[in-house]
Amino acid sequence: MLSLPVLLISMLLFLVLFFGIGFLLNMLLRMSWIMAIVYPIVCIFIIDNVRFIEYFQKPGASFSALGNKILSLALADILILSSGLFGAILSGIIIKMLRKRGYQMF
Repeated sequence: MLSLPVLLISMLLFLVLFFGIGFLLNMLLRMSWIMAIVYPIVCIFIIDNVRFIEYFQKPGASFSALGNKILSLALADILILSSGLFGAILSGIIIKMLRKRGYQMF
């Protein structure tokens, strides 16, 4: 069980971390929504302890285990991962706004 300050700090860290990564990827690759697309894959790597190759070798068991892990997440975990997704989406929105106003990165 996480205390409230730890939860809030974790949510803020995930938001800032994935906003920053998304912002940098958007600047370098010129694809505004790249991190919002990649983020669910990152979440799968964070949540699941199945090796990546097993999704191709044993897809039934691997996806079943992933579904069970997702359903067994605590509310705190869902809030933390959701704040990371919000940061990734926010970076795409900010990059779009900056490009619309004439700012060019690289």
